[in-house]
Amino acid sequence: MSSTEAKVKAAVVIADVQGTPDTRNIAIDKVGIKDIRHPVRVSDRSAGEQHTIANFNMYVELPHSFKGTHMSRFVEILASQESEISVRSFKSILREMTERLEAEKGHIEMTFPYFVTKHAPKSGVASPMDYEVTLIGEIENKKATIQTKVVVPVTSLCPCSKSISDYGAHNQRSHVTLTVKTKGFVWIEELIDLVEEQASCELYGLLKRVDEKYVTEKAYDNPKFVEDMVRDVAAKLNEDNRITGYVIESENFESIHNHSAYAQIVRDKEADSSN
Repeated sequence: MSSTEAKVKAAVVIADVQGTPDTRNIAIDKVGIKDIRHPVRVSDRSAGEQHTIANFNMYVELPHSFKGTHMSRFVEILASQESEISVRSFKSILREMTERLEAEKGHIEMTFPYFVTKHAPKSGVASPMDYEVTLIGEIENKKATIQTKVVVPVTSLCPCSKSISDYGAHNQRSHVTLTVKTKGFVWIEELIDLVEEQASCELYGLLKRVDEKYVTEKAYDNPKFVEDMVRDVAAKLNEDNRITGYVIESENFESIHNHSAYAQIVRDKEADSSN
């Protein structure tokens, strides 16, 4: 038997179990792989681009008639990109995934640390500050939509505490999570800046004593409830025509309680304008 014949025979013998019919008549909304890491390139407003590592979650819809999906194909799609995955190629990867897996619907989440070099407000000392960014892709019937999600840590100072205290006020670190749909290019840094400008004070990787004095006093002069935070961010997003929809979440990790304060605003600007 020749080598070619042996390969053909082997291909016939190895069954494709995933491709066999399923008789339970139950479709699966999402099936795929989670937490696979891959290098990516991301546009950087100051440096052109930066290289980082992303965690991918990749899913497709599985019709009721199929027993399983081909898990290896998800990995093959990433591997074929080598280290060339970028925000620009994200939508094409989403389309390739649904085509290769013969699915009508698909979902990809690409989460990565994004670094911004920040300068302390008084001393000017530079240090990197990291933010968690996620690209969320959905595709259905070949129509793809992309959302950008960024978690921005900030300082919030309690207006009530300041008002009722003879001196001082409690403050805490807060996470403002902003998820946006856009119809034009928006820098990740623009979303970070927008959130930080609405906080009691922004955070820095490195501060000298003169900077600590500044950020402490700035937060004291700019108290914000968790409700203030989401409303102020929403007001700015409403002014930006590139933003077509958003979810704003603010979680204050309370310094005087063993719980967090939380607020959320959800808005679809396109739906609102059509009503």
